[in-house]
Amino acid sequence: MPENTIIANDTSDVISKQQFEYMKLISQIMADRKRGEKPMAYIRTYGCQQNVADSERIKGMLEISGFDFTENPEDADFILFNTCAIREHAEDRVFGNVGALKALKRRHPQIVIALCGCMMEQEHIANKMYKSFPFVSLVFGTHSLHRFPQLLHQTLSEGKRVYERDNDDKKVYEGIPVKRDGTFKGWLSIMYGCNNFCTYCIVPYVRGRERSREKSLVLDEARQMINSGYKEITLLGQNVNSYGKNLPDKPTFSDLLHEIDSIDGDYWLRFMTSHPKDCSRELIDTIASGTHISKHLHLPFQSGSDRILKAMNRHYDRKKYLEIVNYAKEKIDGVSLTSDIIVGFPGETYEDFKETLSLIREVEFTSLFTFIYSPRVGTPAAKMPDPISAEEKSKWFRELLDVQEEIAAKRCASMVSGIEKVLVESETGKNGELSGRTSGNIIVEFKGDKSLIGTFQNVKITQARNWILKGELA
Repeated sequence: MPENTIIANDTSDVISKQQFEYMKLISQIMADRKRGEKPMAYIRTYGCQQNVADSERIKGMLEISGFDFTENPEDADFILFNTCAIREHAEDRVFGNVGALKALKRRHPQIVIALCGCMMEQEHIANKMYKSFPFVSLVFGTHSLHRFPQLLHQTLSEGKRVYERDNDDKKVYEGIPVKRDGTFKGWLSIMYGCNNFCTYCIVPYVRGRERSREKSLVLDEARQMINSGYKEITLLGQNVNSYGKNLPDKPTFSDLLHEIDSIDGDYWLRFMTSHPKDCSRELIDTIASGTHISKHLHLPFQSGSDRILKAMNRHYDRKKYLEIVNYAKEKIDGVSLTSDIIVGFPGETYEDFKETLSLIREVEFTSLFTFIYSPRVGTPAAKMPDPISAEEKSKWFRELLDVQEEIAAKRCASMVSGIEKVLVESETGKNGELSGRTSGNIIVEFKGDKSLIGTFQNVKITQARNWILKGELA
């Protein structure tokens, strides 16, 4: 790399006062560099809810640094893409959208363009970014978020490209300011990283090993959110069921969930994602007895074939998965079950795929997040033989969607004439209609005034349309 490029690799134990000093210095620098009355930042987030939560912390640091925010990159003094490495399609979108900024940078050379997130923790991606996009000034990975002010100050003050990745010190950094995107729905990270090493998944390589936040700090943040009027809080972790294993007193996720649920207030509590190998009966009992916990369990099974599950390194089989699901159906009244599925894993046959279809029919999921297998560089599955054509996998994928659509339509139809408590989320843009979700995470549309957004309302279900319910205020 050229000599004018800084390779930043310094680490600190906690987010220090020094980082807040850098925020002040950034504010002073941007006072002279801004194009408008106030420096503007454009943040685009790809991928999972954890990335969204990370972007909210970046926004918190930028706000203290004097920035306001815009939805238009043309108006921005600072542009950041927070990237996702889960699927090839997400990576391609990032490359295309970053490339499109070249003309904007040419028109306004003082704009700082930055990339962060999971993609940037992959060496081959970071190298490509460095060589192909010289107008990108700042690149940092998931493990450097707590040093973002220092890294941004370096590129602003010295005019040099700053690249930092592979900087995992296995710590959790507290005290980072947060600017949440929503006012009534919010994310609450309880842990980071993953220890499971599923053969198809890049997450342990880009987010590191599991690290749980102290329970008292999670409880404090939950209380703050509830007292601030948040109506829905989603607890986040790559595998929330592993929460607490690295903490001295070994609290379980069930313990944490129960203690948050005990906080007074009018709110729903959700969580994701939950790994079947660690999903305990204790957790299901906690959901069943909870006051605020939504009756929704997202439990990815990925494949209905034991042979494929073993190749995926999932550490459970079909029998165990069904035992968990059946216990949840028995204990949680009206439980809504959702899941993730990978179609066309390397070596999967049509017979394996039919086992997935039979499991879907047996469980009758409310909805599914379905993906055609996407190889990730650096994972064991990327080196496995994969003889099935993309065309054949697409046929299987369509078949799966048809089966699930039939199941979802049947479930939604069974809810007609009932009354559902709904958290109103937004306007649909159609004739004064609003959209919200039930405790089971099913979308409901109904007519109402937009002043209802952010409140709970009882809605009588009048019609079912496969994935969506229609209703009227009860």
